[in-house]
Amino acid sequence: MRYIGAEAARPAPGVLEAIRAARAILLPPSNPVVSIGTIMAVPGVREALEARAAPCVAVSPIIGGRTVKGPADRMLQAAGFQVSPAGVARFYGDLLDGFVIDDADAAMVADLMSSRRRVVAMDTLMTSTAKAVRVARMTVELAEACRGEP
Repeated sequence: MRYIGAEAARPAPGVLEAIRAARAILLPPSNPVVSIGTIMAVPGVREALEARAAPCVAVSPIIGGRTVKGPADRMLQAAGFQVSPAGVARFYGDLLDGFVIDDADAAMVADLMSSRRRVVAMDTLMTSTAKAVRVARMTVELAEACRGEP
C-alpha cells in the first residue's frame, strides 16, 4: 500500500502535541488501511503514536471475517493482511495496548492477547445509539485498565 503524497504532508497544528498529552488514544472501527493508515502515513504521526505514554485501544472493524460496510475487507486482503481482528491487530502492530473485538470473534481472544495487549469481546455492531455508547464506554474502560486505573 502506498500513500501517495504522504511524505510531503505535515500534521495539522496541535496534532503531535495532542498525541503526547493524551490520556488515551482510541482508534475507531474505521478502515485501518485507508482511514487510519492514511493519517499514520503523515510524517511524525506514527512516530508520535509509538512514543506516546497513553494507552492505545482500537475497535475492530471486522466482525466474523467481514466488514459492516465499506471496503476494509478487500483493502486488508490487498495489503497482505488476514480479514479478521488478527489481521487488523497485525496492521496496527505494537501500537495496540487494548483491542475490542466482536463476540463473533471471541475465539480469537487468547491469540490476540500478548504480554501487554488486553482484549475484550463484546457485541460491537452499533445498530443503535445505546449500542454505540456501550462500545465507546468499553473502549474507554479498556484504555483505563491498560493505564492501570480502576
